[in-house]
Amino acid sequence: MTPQASLPMVPHMGDPHDQTWISDHGSPRGARLAGMRAAIGTPALVLGASYLGFGAFVHQAGFDLWQGLGSTTLGWALPGQIALVEIFAVGGSLIAAAIAVGLANARLLPMVLTLMPILRHDDPERKPRLAHYLSAHFIALTGWANAMQRCPDMVPSQRLPYFLGFTTVIWLSTVIATAIGFHLVSVLPAPVTLGLVFLNPLYFMLLFVADLARRERGVALVIGAVLGPLLHLVSPDWGLLATGLIGGTLAYLIVEQGRR
Repeated sequence: MTPQASLPMVPHMGDPHDQTWISDHGSPRGARLAGMRAAIGTPALVLGASYLGFGAFVHQAGFDLWQGLGSTTLGWALPGQIALVEIFAVGGSLIAAAIAVGLANARLLPMVLTLMPILRHDDPERKPRLAHYLSAHFIALTGWANAMQRCPDMVPSQRLPYFLGFTTVIWLSTVIATAIGFHLVSVLPAPVTLGLVFLNPLYFMLLFVADLARRERGVALVIGAVLGPLLHLVSPDWGLLATGLIGGTLAYLIVEQGRR
């Protein structure tokens, strides 16, 4: 099938795979390469810069390089990694660290629940596959946002290869950046380190600004932008959590009411 940028998806009433798709990379291998090309550039640079700051932070907290690399390789969720380092740096217990990391990474659950059905769409019987379990490890802000924007328009069998191609590149960039940041700790002042860490959330927000045309995402983004600063003034400790809960619920109710 020839890719046609302006061609809408037209499902037929028979085989769910017998559809015309906006994005067709020709084969799963082509989709994987397309995902890798999409990651090389701004996504890898922004995420890598954030992990430069994390690598320096690991060194400043008194941990060694292998501990930092292990955290990035196996954990790969920057807020949870920062919480883990901070708690152990001040002598916190393992239970306290587990609770803090669990709360910081709770946002990943809805990401998995929304993205995995899209990536598994090529499997009509929904049989568990090891590749699906392994791919869940790579679901984080940048990869999830990119996949939610692009994968629904792809040929189903190309979605998972595209996602893994994209996330493998940015994952490798963070591992390398952690090592570089660890060794550049004497060059990076503490304010610069913290600034680099916050590059990724800023990039994530800008990524979804381009998605305002999709009503459900636009409503959630606008409500969150308004409620976030207000609730932070009310409670700096719980403001962000309350913003997600209240803002997400309001956005859902507004969108559902509009559909009805």
